Amino acid sequence: MTTQGMPSMDPRPTGLTIGTYDTYREAQRAVDYLSDEKFPVEHTTIVGNNLRQVEKITGRLTWGRALTAGLASGAWFGLFVGLLLGWFTSGSWIAAVLTGVVLGAFFGLVFGGLSYAQSAGRRDFTSRTAVVATTYDVLCDFKFAEEARNHLAKLALKGEVHPRLPEQPAPQSGQAPLQRPQD
Repeated sequence: MTTQGMPSMDPRPTGLTIGTYDTYREAQRAVDYLSDEKFPVEHTTIVGNNLRQVEKITGRLTWGRALTAGLASGAWFGLFVGLLLGWFTSGSWIAAVLTGVVLGAFFGLVFGGLSYAQSAGRRDFTSRTAVVATTYDVLCDFKFAEEARNHLAKLALKGEVHPRLPEQPAPQSGQAPLQRPQD
């Protein structure tokens, strides 16, 4: 279902691969370069290949860290609520802010402790999780692909990005491997 006036996005990418890059930053730079060259970038797509979930462990989780994190997040939320209440009260806004911070910190401390106790030592570490791709392909609609490849070749010659070379087919038995012609 689409929102009226909003185009639907087909999740299956189409087009020819005009470049393959090791990082998203390089693929993004390639599309940005095409835009700088006045190329119609609305005909391009960046596709991440071979997605993986990576969890980077950031440290040990102890009672002290769990309680401190709960206290801090509760205090921030209490500050937000206290500022909102203080803005709309006719009394002392400072009292509303302080009450919000103190109550938020207390409840954050309690809920931080309860959530850590509930884990029963099964996950005594903190981490950050990200989904990353092994490579990133830049695809382009068929009728614009040759022009886009020409632009990206100029970018590669500048050395700002390092596209992957297309994989060469493996030689069949009895054939000599493909070699580049000598200049």
